[in-house]
Amino acid sequence: MQSMYYIGLDVHKKTISYCVKDGSSRIHAEGAIPATRFDLDNWMKTLPQPWTAAMEATIFRSWIYDHLFPHAAAVKVAHPLMLRAIAAAKKENDRIDAHKIADCLRCDFLPECYMASTEIRERRRTLRYRNLLVRQAVQMKNKIAVLLMEAGVSYNKQKLHEVGYFRELLAINQDIDDGLRSLLRLCRETVVLNRAGTTAERHQRELKRPEEFGSRASPKCVRRAFALLTRTYHGGRIIAN
Repeated sequence: MQSMYYIGLDVHKKTISYCVKDGSSRIHAEGAIPATRFDLDNWMKTLPQPWTAAMEATIFRSWIYDHLFPHAAAVKVAHPLMLRAIAAAKKENDRIDAHKIADCLRCDFLPECYMASTEIRERRRTLRYRNLLVRQAVQMKNKIAVLLMEAGVSYNKQKLHEVGYFRELLAINQDIDDGLRSLLRLCRETVVLNRAGTTAERHQRELKRPEEFGSRASPKCVRRAFALLTRTYHGGRIIAN
């Protein structure tokens, strides 16, 4: 039976520090590599088999986890705060952190946290981005109303965010000066841009997973998604529809 090798990874934006240990805590390799897929592939070719790896849950964990997972016996992600409580040390650097993670993994002390599947993480990222766009659109709509109220401009609350009414309000209302008009237009363009982003995101999902929407992606869906993704900017200027 082959003995398992335990690898601790201290992940950063540009580099990954590693420490490879066997079951008796003997160090087989340690060092640092650039944080790129190409360097990870070359590094994995030098590893003894079989091996399992662990890293802290940082912002860079997802792509590294997905890249290592098919080649490892197991890849685990540790909870950062619980890991520090277990393996606290007076001196800390990348090399020492990689050693501590490898030892926690070897001794089965690693405070492992749940790592969702790639599909679920992609869906979460998309939903978080959509939620950001919706919140920004609501903020801009509220800002438009606040700017009008600050200037004492009367408006129809129910129609304020309709395209035709908003254009007419800016064109004929004498209480709106040039400075306020430019701010209102900027807010409106931001709302339109965010709305285009949320709509394009839905069409992209329909193209990728049409079964969720009950039908195949139609040519009209393809054209609308492409138009929304390409018409937002033109010559460095936002185009409001």
